[in-house]
Amino acid sequence: MTKLLLSLHVLAAIIAVGPVTVAASMFPPAVRRAAPADGGGPAATAVTTVALLHRICRVYARVGVAVPLLGLATGLAMGVLGDGWLITSIALTAAAAGVLLAFVLPRQDELVGELTGRGVVERRSTVRLAMSTGVFNLLWAAVTVLMIVRPGSTTGA
Repeated sequence: MTKLLLSLHVLAAIIAVGPVTVAASMFPPAVRRAAPADGGGPAATAVTTVALLHRICRVYARVGVAVPLLGLATGLAMGVLGDGWLITSIALTAAAAGVLLAFVLPRQDELVGELTGRGVVERRSTVRLAMSTGVFNLLWAAVTVLMIVRPGSTTGA
């Protein structure tokens, strides 16, 4: 059962978290391309791309809830819920979820609204979003490293 849970946990992480990290990273430059600096209106295809990237982030963020749930089930099955590396991973995962829910997704909502409303977006807005997205991605990278290296691992690595 442990191997099944671990496999599902890893698959969920790849399938759910991967698309969010990629789409969120692509979002700020896509907004900058969609809102030309010369003040001209945004191209319809560029706005569609931005909206699609935002939708990917929202949908896969919901699917991503399976990752920590399966991780907790796996940790329980392995008997490692009290281990420091897992507690740290849980805290980092919660922080990543907080950054996504408090900063990345709401700012994406605002920028999509600005693009579809008046077509003008300040570069500073996209830079702040890119920074929040970078923090989100770094938190997930740290969790991934902890999951692979984990102190006291039985894999011998």
